[in-house]
Amino acid sequence: MASARHKTGAAPKTGAGPIVDSKAEAITELMLEVAQCFFRIRALGQKTGLITSWGGGAFGFMRSLALLGPLTVPQIAQMRPTSRQRMQRLADELAAEGLVKFIDNPKHRRSKLVQLTRKGDARYRELNARFLVIASTTGVALSEADIGKTTEIVRQLSDDVKAQSERLS
Repeated sequence: MASARHKTGAAPKTGAGPIVDSKAEAITELMLEVAQCFFRIRALGQKTGLITSWGGGAFGFMRSLALLGPLTVPQIAQMRPTSRQRMQRLADELAAEGLVKFIDNPKHRRSKLVQLTRKGDARYRELNARFLVIASTTGVALSEADIGKTTEIVRQLSDDVKAQSERLS
């Protein structure tokens, strides 16, 4: 995103709504830069095969299963800003590829658990290794501490946006 880094010099806007000041402008700029970064990451993922014909959600879906173990489709959908129906389609597509399988859920008779297959675990590990190679050549001028702090900031902003979105629902 072309950064329009400027200071308005105007007094903060007040009235019935929240105060809009330079901090709000800085957060807006950060959010727009994160969005731009996302689109660049997606384009890179498409060029390198990390994002496949079924989209970038497949890697994240498999990552959740690799890190957390078997989950229900509703649990996976709850972790993402997407519908249960979209996650069900993705689960079905991954199952058709032999990357996940549906297993009985001891806590719920009708809601099956989704589990990585051996093939799915191997594919996830391959994609994750590719991702780590790409990441190892990205942000080389940044310190690990700066990256960690930035991750925490983006995570907090993400949580705040999610909370605001839920209040509007």
